[in-house]
Amino acid sequence: MITAGTGMDAFAHCLEAYCSPHYHPMSQGIALEGMRLVADNLRTAFATPGDLTARANMMSAALMGAVAFQKGLGAIHAISHPIGAMYHTHHGTTNAVVMQPVLRFNRSAVEDRLARAAAYLGIEGGFDGFYDFIGALNADLGIPANLTALGVTAPDMDRITASALADPSCGGNPVDMTAENTRALLESCF
Repeated sequence: MITAGTGMDAFAHCLEAYCSPHYHPMSQGIALEGMRLVADNLRTAFATPGDLTARANMMSAALMGAVAFQKGLGAIHAISHPIGAMYHTHHGTTNAVVMQPVLRFNRSAVEDRLARAAAYLGIEGGFDGFYDFIGALNADLGIPANLTALGVTAPDMDRITASALADPSCGGNPVDMTAENTRALLESCF
């Protein structure tokens, strides 16, 4: 499960950097290629732990994500940070769990951009194909379907919302995060 969680963390870094509204063309390209490396190698690294080529490519994707997120992170991390701190969930796995709800939340701002990313990754269907790809990848990796399935029970929604809005990552989200829409986004993650 560490391979799955850390692999999806690398993907989240690249995805959020790619979707960030901030200007950083080099990070934009690095993020896109990092997503491709994860898309092409994470399932193999997960299913065949001894495949050193897949693991090397995942290592490169993780490094690329760390470079790319100079451009910014977003709501995935803004939510994942307080959830992890308060409920002791694995960071990368939490990122994976909230990824699809955040994609829905940001759709109006990233639909065209993610359609281009989907084409580069060889995923048909534009934004919807990209969204479905994330769901299928999570399922293949055994990622829980929502935060409740991850083990977050009786969440303090007010505290999580306030912490998410205080997290520096929310400044890189392509849709402005407010108390109202962040609370609704958080609720959709359970």
